[in-house]
Amino acid sequence: MAALAGRVSVLLALLLLCPACTSLASGPDWAGGGLETLGPARAAEREAVEERERQRIARLPTRIGARHILVMHQRSQQRPEDVNRTREEAKKKVQECLRALRSGAAWASVVTECSDEPGAAERGGDLGNFERGQMVKSFSDAAFELQVNEISEVVETAYGFHIIQRTE
Repeated sequence: MAALAGRVSVLLALLLLCPACTSLASGPDWAGGGLETLGPARAAEREAVEERERQRIARLPTRIGARHILVMHQRSQQRPEDVNRTREEAKKKVQECLRALRSGAAWASVVTECSDEPGAAERGGDLGNFERGQMVKSFSDAAFELQVNEISEVVETAYGFHIIQRTE
């Protein structure tokens, strides 16, 4: 009991001698106001960013149409057995395909030449209509950001590298 009383008296002495020690939660005045000032400001900033993102997503369509070109590599999910290129080789190939499209090559010919997706050449890479979240996230995010007829940059998923064109 005497040890506890000794500790209490030491703490009381520190508090009387060092009033700044009692303001650890708010920080010193010269540090910008501490948690009581910065905490609400950070929370308000975070809420504003989240609200802007909600508004941006609300402006996007809920359903679109798209077609794509898929270039796969050895580590791609669901790849055909005849695909044996490295990831780097696949990336180089898809970038060449994108350059061809941007230079005016016909979509159908680039799909036939480049896409590893089974049946893509017959469908022209058409995926039909789909809702947000129906495709893998990185693909869906890129597709929903596009305007009708706009062609994406290269998008990587677990299936390989995609070039996406929004059709509706």
